[in-house]
Amino acid sequence: MKLQRWIAILPLLAASAAQAHTGDHSHMSGFVDGMLHPLTGPDHLAAMLAVGIWSAMALKSPLRAPLAFATSLLVGALLSMATGWHMPAMETAITVSLAVLGLLVALRLAMPPAAGAATAAILAFSHGAAHGLELHGYAALAGMVFTTLALHGAGLALGWKLRKAPVLARALLGASVAALAVVRLGGVA
Repeated sequence: MKLQRWIAILPLLAASAAQAHTGDHSHMSGFVDGMLHPLTGPDHLAAMLAVGIWSAMALKSPLRAPLAFATSLLVGALLSMATGWHMPAMETAITVSLAVLGLLVALRLAMPPAAGAATAAILAFSHGAAHGLELHGYAALAGMVFTTLALHGAGLALGWKLRKAPVLARALLGASVAALAVVRLGGVA
């Protein structure tokens, strides 16, 4: 079954040693570079999918949270790209966002559309600030936003399938995303 494969893949992401927010990213200046960048870090990949999954499973207006997330991510990236600003506790905020997104998925937490969009926007800003420091040029940023929206779309599709899934499947999926926060605390992902 396809659902079982997805659930099996997420713990593997948690075990990955890749981290998208360290190292030399000075080569990332083109659209394709930006497009591929979110796929290189398990934290970004899991967060983008989780936003879509949670939105489809729990929110009455499922597109609002992913669009708010992408918009806030873009604002954070533009701010750090334009000014070189390093958000205080940026990596901690990314770690917290993973834990929160994992819980939102696991608990299938519903909230009013405006609250869902605001929650997504708050969780996204640190991801954008981090990527804005890594990407060079607006073409790379456009590529990153494109892939972010595509991952949200994939998450929405998966979330629609999970609406009738057993509670345990949703809980394991959310726990896999939250596990990335624990792995990040150990300095691995």
